[in-house]
Amino acid sequence: MRWSAFSLFGFLGLFAAMPSVQAAGEDYGVLIISRERLEVATSCEIGVYIQDQLSARLFQEQSTSFNLPPGNVSLRLKLLPGQMPGCNPGMLAPGSQEIKLHAGDILKFRIAMNQEGMYLKRTDLGY
Repeated sequence: MRWSAFSLFGFLGLFAAMPSVQAAGEDYGVLIISRERLEVATSCEIGVYIQDQLSARLFQEQSTSFNLPPGNVSLRLKLLPGQMPGCNPGMLAPGSQEIKLHAGDILKFRIAMNQEGMYLKRTDLGY
């Protein structure tokens, strides 16, 4: 009886370890989004949406990074309401950008602004 219980727990432990072994072979890409430059003339918080989910909040001189699976990534930037006056978001939802991410990529973008609003501009890693 004792050995059958130990062998049962051993098999369960073996099966529990299998998904983590399979996940270790999965590759990811790194996406870095920076607001380190003063290109966006606002002190408001900027929300970074990945696949229409709020994933990060950035103030001036901040950056964030994400480990993402390879494939197309939909990114959207939006002013977030906060403590500062005039930081209420507009009525229209901003447009999104599609970025193709490959396994092993390290892509860096900075937040920039033009007449249509905020967008992500590809930049050098600067290491």
